[in-house]
Amino acid sequence: MKDTLIKFFERIEPDKEKSPLLHTAYDAFFTFAFTPKTVTKDGVHIRDGMDLKRTMVIVVLALQLCYLFGTLNIGHQHFLALGKYDDNLLEGFHLKLFYGLVQILPIWVVTHVVGLGIEFLFAAKKKHAVEEGFLVTGALIPLIMPPDIPLWILSLSIVFAVILGKEAFGGTGMNVVNIALLARVFVFFAYPGTISGDEVWVAGLTKAGEGGMAEYGWFHLNVLNPLFGSLGWSQFEAGLPVIDGYSGATPLALASKGGWDAVMAHYSPAQMFWGFIPGSIGETSKPFIIIGALTLIMTGIASWRIMVSMVLGMAFMGLLLNAWNFDAYMNIPWYQHFSMGSFLFAMAFMATDPVTAASTNRGKWIYGFLIGMIGLIIRVMNPAYPEGWMLAILFLNVFAPLIDHFVLQSNINKRMQNVQ
Repeated sequence: MKDTLIKFFERIEPDKEKSPLLHTAYDAFFTFAFTPKTVTKDGVHIRDGMDLKRTMVIVVLALQLCYLFGTLNIGHQHFLALGKYDDNLLEGFHLKLFYGLVQILPIWVVTHVVGLGIEFLFAAKKKHAVEEGFLVTGALIPLIMPPDIPLWILSLSIVFAVILGKEAFGGTGMNVVNIALLARVFVFFAYPGTISGDEVWVAGLTKAGEGGMAEYGWFHLNVLNPLFGSLGWSQFEAGLPVIDGYSGATPLALASKGGWDAVMAHYSPAQMFWGFIPGSIGETSKPFIIIGALTLIMTGIASWRIMVSMVLGMAFMGLLLNAWNFDAYMNIPWYQHFSMGSFLFAMAFMATDPVTAASTNRGKWIYGFLIGMIGLIIRVMNPAYPEGWMLAILFLNVFAPLIDHFVLQSNINKRMQNVQ
């Protein structure tokens, strides 16, 4: 059956010279659907059908629990602001799930249409196969954005990141910095109001505070409401007011203003650990991120050395800041920084990018440790950047080749001494 399918697709393969864009699209589908039919023959003792596309697919699968929880949490935070279905995540499940889907699906679609469109155009122009790197980048970008991000800003950020961050350097495997983080940093500096403050982390409100109201689109009111009504389920109610005293502030925003006491006044450690807090779509649920991280470690795709060293680096700097105790933010217990913000997500899926991270074993320890230290310094000591991991990882991406150079040079010098 498989051989018949392959022969069928080989017969309909478009001409590469006459229809380069069509051939590029065909090749992308063919290599995604089927494993390579040839393996290296001589001089190796490991032969399998694994290629970069299938490696990338494993990373995408490791992110799916973050997508599931992020979708539900978008709806949960929306209704929490309205004082409805706030006892647990599963109360009002259908409304939360579909509200989250309506928010996240356009972000996912636009990310892939714009990003893969650029990849296809460059592949057709160069007359080579579509590169696989955007499979992971396209899965990561929606998870590191706020749920209410305007789609035109998202599109601009992807165009900037893919063209200037990757294609300008030669494509997949040649980029210097993490492409998904480059898209986020573009939004952060070009449109800071879109990705910072208390208003952006809870979707579907005219205002995330006193005087705000719920607002729904045509699809909610004219498609989903009749469907839910026919089933006897509760429906979306436009115009519901935001409850008194509600704030869409994230734990990091609260910590930067009032320290740990301000955080505890709004969120419990359990809420922050399980993810029932406002934030970027995929960063909130720590158990699901940990499951994804373990998946990448067990499959050998991500480096456990980088993950462990990042934890050690942040713990070390957290202890130093606790000892300094200059202000309320520095006095936050060092271990609580693991549950606030996106440290674990950055550790598992961003810092471990094999293209932009250090490649030597000792270099990985240094690279991860410095990210942990520098990221926490930025988080605690610069209120303008409440989440320091984005800048810390991009900074160390640039220095990763230098770290590897010194590690290799050190190894060479030691061996030369033994020779002498």
